[in-house]
Amino acid sequence: MSKIYSSLKSFISKKMRMSHIYQPLMLIELIKNGGKSTGRKIAKSFLDYDETQIEYYQNITKQMPFKFLSKHLKEIKRDKENYTFEGFDLIESQKQELIELCKERLEKYINKRGIDNILQHRKKSSGYISGSIRYEVLKQAKRRCELCGISANEKALEVDHIIPRENGGSDEMTNFQALCYSCNSMKRNKDNTDFRKVLDSYNDRDKECIFCNISKNRIVKENELAFVIEDNYPVTKNHSLIISKRHCLNYFDLYQPEINACNQLIFETREQLLKKDKSIEGFNIGNNSGKVAGQTINHCHIHLIPRRKGDTENPTGGVRGVIKNKQSY
Repeated sequence: MSKIYSSLKSFISKKMRMSHIYQPLMLIELIKNGGKSTGRKIAKSFLDYDETQIEYYQNITKQMPFKFLSKHLKEIKRDKENYTFEGFDLIESQKQELIELCKERLEKYINKRGIDNILQHRKKSSGYISGSIRYEVLKQAKRRCELCGISANEKALEVDHIIPRENGGSDEMTNFQALCYSCNSMKRNKDNTDFRKVLDSYNDRDKECIFCNISKNRIVKENELAFVIEDNYPVTKNHSLIISKRHCLNYFDLYQPEINACNQLIFETREQLLKKDKSIEGFNIGNNSGKVAGQTINHCHIHLIPRRKGDTENPTGGVRGVIKNKQSY
């Protein structure tokens, strides 16, 4: 039996420690090609698994070739991500002739412009950034997009030049920010907005706010952006408050990631209370936004109120009872 075979089999099945997709893909290319491969071939194998690149060119397809082709060739239609040439009835020889004609036009264009110039926008906006810088930028962003706040666990993050390279932007740490693929694609290389201020605002606290200075002993549950406490003046037993960590006035000031974080805690607290207290049969969820709506603490908090049979004489109407004569209907 081949020593290389035994060595590779042992390494792949028992010793290979996976931190990314790259190791097995590189081995596949080397094995497929008799122990030899170019860096280009190995890199292309990575691209087959890189959804961010596929998403990028799916977006390009919609914005550029389809947009212009469909103006001149009305038969080309799109349904979401599916493209169709209606009435397509070409025979094989006709297909080959037209494909060769497309290739000729493509080759002529590349020869005239140069492939480096054609793809310059990609090279400048997403050129090589060292792993150490990438790590520091993502760590600083707490692995969240600095525009929309989405976690790296949900969408791949890219290291973006705040001032694009082609506009004179440097490769210094001060010129980098973490954006998810979608936000980076929308920003492109025409904008130099620094979204790190959005991320910084997650740390906003008010020294005079009781919720910004809540005792850790009162926190029942928390995640990165919100926490749960029991209400000091409960409407019912285990009445809970879900509170944003960032100091903001009301629900309408929350960023989308904070809304997601609060919703997560609402669901988790509900499940916990249902397991803890079998007498709970329902819940009211409420938020007071503004003085006229009854808000007394100017920091966003959401009420989760457990309801039990008989806790009020007539529960019909529920939250409509905030205006007493409107509860019954």
